[in-house]
Amino acid sequence: MKKNYDVIVVGGGAIGSAAGYYLGKTGLETLMIDMYTPPHSKGSHHGETRLIRHASAEGTQYVPLVLRAQELWSDLEKQSNEKLFYPSGTLLAGEENAPFIADSVSVAKRYSLPLESLSAKQIEHRFPQFTVPNTYQSFFEATSGVLMSTKILLAFRQLIAHYNKVNTLYDTKVISIKSIHNGVEVITSRGSFFASKVIISAGGWSERLLDNIELPLQTMRKTFGWFKAVGNEFYPPNLPCFYFNFNKRKYYGFPNISGSGIKIGRNDSEIPMEPDTKEEFGEYSEDEEDLIYFMKKIIPAVSRNFKKGETCFITKTPDKNFIIDSHPENDNIIIATGFSGHGFKYSIVIGEILSQLIKEGKTTYDISTFSINRQFKENTQ
Repeated sequence: MKKNYDVIVVGGGAIGSAAGYYLGKTGLETLMIDMYTPPHSKGSHHGETRLIRHASAEGTQYVPLVLRAQELWSDLEKQSNEKLFYPSGTLLAGEENAPFIADSVSVAKRYSLPLESLSAKQIEHRFPQFTVPNTYQSFFEATSGVLMSTKILLAFRQLIAHYNKVNTLYDTKVISIKSIHNGVEVITSRGSFFASKVIISAGGWSERLLDNIELPLQTMRKTFGWFKAVGNEFYPPNLPCFYFNFNKRKYYGFPNISGSGIKIGRNDSEIPMEPDTKEEFGEYSEDEEDLIYFMKKIIPAVSRNFKKGETCFITKTPDKNFIIDSHPENDNIIIATGFSGHGFKYSIVIGEILSQLIKEGKTTYDISTFSINRQFKENTQ
């Protein structure tokens, strides 16, 4: 394998694979390195599915990005000839004045995004699988739906393989990254490689590779699981995606798509962890109890049919906004990390952004919110 490249991408998960896909289109000599072979279950992209919504409660800065991402996911479907997005819609429901619901409604109004208000009776008629309390505020976002995360990683790999200027080096550990004259040296378990520019998109391992600067990153353990669901009423679009503020807890879920069942996770349950130390599902009694508790109350028909659970981790910043910026001491190193559990749906547009930063030194998108030098104020939502 050659030693010198225009660009090296460290980390081949959703962000790194998207960057490699767009760098391949530019014709730049690119090397992609990952500790494992993506898709894998060691990071943040596995679990079959991810939710894409447009009325983003995380902030108005995300709306232009997610709308562009939706276009790009459609393009990727055509390029890969794979079904990667299911327009199931998403039901949002929660106690009155739940911040996540209120923020979603506010963003939808500002950008004229379709968000239909539904009463509990209307939900009972349209989606009788749910049992929603009369006191809840509920909204339906018809344009949102399910991204097939594992298939997307495979699609990126398939398409990247067609670019003869992109090489991949999987199952390879990056030991250190050093600035050198007019470039960067990446030292790995398989030797050293050199590039004019480097993208670090290594998730929970990013901070270790950037030990000369302090990044306010935390890796947090997350859990999710599947419930067996037999019948057409549990397939999309009969059952949409859902996000509930329920008894001061936050849950999200997906319809039965591939026969694996209804997938559900608790979004606000987090335990600090190291990325190298994976605690399997069931290490804590609440792993399963949390999911069954929600299903008994909201989708009772399948609450006794728990199949299996899994864990992953997210890499979180205090304000839950991303970091996409140049290294403060070396413009040849671009950092993309801290995606805080809501980054997958944007990954394809972030790949486009990173390729622009490499090729042009700037991007057509507003990424000022994601500055590495911002003041990180904790977001408790």
